[in-house]
Amino acid sequence: MTNTRLGSASATLNEISMQEAVGYRRLDCVGGPTVENGLVLKHDRLYLLLEASGDIAHPGHCGLGLFLDDTRMLSEYRLELAGGTPTLLSSQVIRAFSAQVDLAISDREFGGQQWDVSNVIHVRREMLLDDRLAERVTLTNYLNRTIDYPLRLHVGCDFADIFEVRGWGREERGTFYEPEVTTSAIRFAYRGRDGALIRSEVLFGTPPDTIDGHGASWLLQLLPHETITLEWHVLPEIVLGDAPPGESVDEASMEQRRTRLHAVYDGWRAQCAEYETSDEQLNRTIEQSITDLRALYIEVDGAQIISAGTPWYSTAFGRDSIITSLQTLVLNPAIAIDTLRYLAATQGREEDPFTEEQPGKIMHEIRRGELARAREIPFIPYYGTIDATPLFLVLLHETWRWTGDLDLVRELLPNAERALYWIDRYGDVDGDGLVEYARTSPKGLVNQGWKDSWDGVPYPDGTIPHPPIALVEVQGYVYDAKRRMAALYDALGNRSGCERLTAEASAMRDRIVERFWNEELGTFALALDGEKRALPTVTSNAGHLLWSRVPDSTQANKMARRLMTPEMFSGWGLRTLSAAHPVFNPMSYHNGSVWPHDNALVALGMSFYQQIEPARRIFTALYDAARGMRYHRLPELYCGMGRAFGVHPVLYPVSCSPQAWASGSVCMLLQSAIGILPDAPHHMLHVRQPWLPDFLEELVVRGLRVGESRVSMQFVRRGARTLANLLAVEGEPLQVRIDLT
Repeated sequence: MTNTRLGSASATLNEISMQEAVGYRRLDCVGGPTVENGLVLKHDRLYLLLEASGDIAHPGHCGLGLFLDDTRMLSEYRLELAGGTPTLLSSQVIRAFSAQVDLAISDREFGGQQWDVSNVIHVRREMLLDDRLAERVTLTNYLNRTIDYPLRLHVGCDFADIFEVRGWGREERGTFYEPEVTTSAIRFAYRGRDGALIRSEVLFGTPPDTIDGHGASWLLQLLPHETITLEWHVLPEIVLGDAPPGESVDEASMEQRRTRLHAVYDGWRAQCAEYETSDEQLNRTIEQSITDLRALYIEVDGAQIISAGTPWYSTAFGRDSIITSLQTLVLNPAIAIDTLRYLAATQGREEDPFTEEQPGKIMHEIRRGELARAREIPFIPYYGTIDATPLFLVLLHETWRWTGDLDLVRELLPNAERALYWIDRYGDVDGDGLVEYARTSPKGLVNQGWKDSWDGVPYPDGTIPHPPIALVEVQGYVYDAKRRMAALYDALGNRSGCERLTAEASAMRDRIVERFWNEELGTFALALDGEKRALPTVTSNAGHLLWSRVPDSTQANKMARRLMTPEMFSGWGLRTLSAAHPVFNPMSYHNGSVWPHDNALVALGMSFYQQIEPARRIFTALYDAARGMRYHRLPELYCGMGRAFGVHPVLYPVSCSPQAWASGSVCMLLQSAIGILPDAPHHMLHVRQPWLPDFLEELVVRGLRVGESRVSMQFVRRGARTLANLLAVEGEPLQVRIDLT
């Protein structure tokens, strides 16, 4: 297929209104995206959501479309086939970047019997994403005669910002231009209010018989048992400032693109540790998670970073990227290293109430759409997160524990010290030794922990507390961050820094226990409000303190019992909030749903305290949930209804899938089960009290990276015991200490 880019930077563009625009059809959001039954493709900054048929049959349907940098580059995409509505035979994502849809056309309108129809025309749609959407349509006629066969591709672009797609109201739009049409291409163009020129070009390999601003049509002659193939590409482009539009076009065929992408993903897989189990369904979940993690990688300003999830959060997030990195050190430390460097480069430098930037603060979210570029929203980047900064320090230390890379620590030490400065100078709003938040941006987030919905931090009756809010898990992250930074200072020979942070961490732990522990509840309070009153709301947040190693053993035992009560444990995992509270809603985003990453953090924390049985139940619950999901993929979250007799959890309608820390949770669950704790600086790997869930007999890990060593181990369950065998150590020598007691 030969691609010729239309126009140039100086081409004349004719303005039209959105109502008059030919091809710029957009309806109000008419419902959530059909992600579970539809097709989701993702590669780098481009992602595509389609109905199962391969169409965007309802222009402007909420969530559906081709997206680049938070901009919908294709809002209508529909293949109209002769012979009536086709029968959907199959719709499947082959790999993260490719899909195949098989359709059948009956003989009803081609001389067949009306009461006994037969499928006679097979239509295969193959779609692929790299820097564009490429589609190949193959038609095969199984009639024993020649037929004339018309088909048409309907296309349109609304260039909506992702926030508009999600329902954000806008008073003004930019300028739409009349589509430019040639014999083999359509170019849609729009200039945003920030001056950016946004274009989508539809390039047809086989010139259509007719073409206009709405789409293209062909009249084909299908011979008996003949196959005809059509191919077209959709090229999205956003031109910022005075930068010229790209004039050179990659003319690679669809097969060449597919081969290149396979090499990229196969190369990624080869860099990761390999986990193989005796359960084929768990193997499928592991492999899907590894593929999804690669698909969620994006390049932003020349740097690589894992994005949060598709469709709503295909961008860099501080908290999400950090937690995903912590989860996947057991798989591939490259994710953590890329995350640390990206977040260090975007670390706050000045005070800006609109974006909530402060010196030393780690960002929350960056958006690249028109609303962000025009400063209509504060995500440019936005710094309204209370937990990303201490978690950045936790990640730096944990990455060092896995890699032994003290040079990386030295490289990022100035950023780490600025993060410590932010915790003490800006994080502690009122000087009481705790870290609190209260938003300063009128368009910012009300709640700034991981449960950042407006009602995500409630009293048990649903009352919303007044800020500043001190979240319980954030205090644990700060304790852990200072404890870990003390260890890094010790490794760097800074004894005074080590002693100071060790003392500060100890004092923080005492404050957490004193201010948040609730003996009657058997767990820690969710938060303190602006008047320092505890919110006696039983939530999964407190479970994160196990991961941060805050509770003593007695408190940990009580917490594990409380978390595994029927009010908290749904059978599909831990709920975010107790079903015993009036505010509980299993269909809410944060007040009763189940989040895999939340469960994985708690399960790993339980394993630190030898709470094996509850950790095992959490692992099994998420495994069972994944078995009932399409592609065996854990989504961002699902509803918190009890398990009862269902074969899979009740789906949350607008959950991201794939989603980074949901994919990473699989890795963290594996780590919790096999009990591995790295100590690369001392060339050691500890294996402490491994356990396998009841459905699993054997797990083998190969190529586990610990420093410059690659470790392979086998774990075998024998009744209630799990045995560990060292298979091989490659690279530098490494001592492996196994403790089964």
